[in-house]
Amino acid sequence: MLSIMMIQVVQYLAVLLGTFIVMEGITWCTHKYVMHGFLWYLHKDHHQVEPGFFEKNDAFFVIFAVPSMLLIGFGTYDQVWWMQSIGFGIMAYGFAYFLVHDVIIHQRFKWFTRSNSTYVRAIRWAHKMHHKHLQKEDGESFGMLYVHKIYWDKIRRDKKLMAGNAKVQYAPQQD
Repeated sequence: MLSIMMIQVVQYLAVLLGTFIVMEGITWCTHKYVMHGFLWYLHKDHHQVEPGFFEKNDAFFVIFAVPSMLLIGFGTYDQVWWMQSIGFGIMAYGFAYFLVHDVIIHQRFKWFTRSNSTYVRAIRWAHKMHHKHLQKEDGESFGMLYVHKIYWDKIRRDKKLMAGNAKVQYAPQQD
């Protein structure tokens, strides 16, 4: 009996983790083709900052939360474990997205303001390169948690330069 229960727990966690991983691809596609496409009017104020704490862009929090809540609710009510697991996987990705995007990158909450982590610096640089484009066209770096190699390499070059000379803050990006 215990082994069947363990298999079910492993299956549940595998679906949850798989959903979390797949969400990066879904987020990339949604960001590039929806947020920088037909819903640009909601995302525009994120690139062209306006005064105030909230942005129209925050509506995407609700848009992404609805399927998660529905899957968790229906999965729980109907006792369909995989629906519930997918819902919690989406929720876990949403929490990670919030933590990385709103807290670490944009520092809307001053929780992790000073990090020397190579990952944090690379994700911040990738996002900075994304935000250098103020219009919906010609964007780059649409993902959120995955950092492309070019940004890792740039941060590693920066760290080497800073180790040799404390006055150098950033190395120019190589194209």
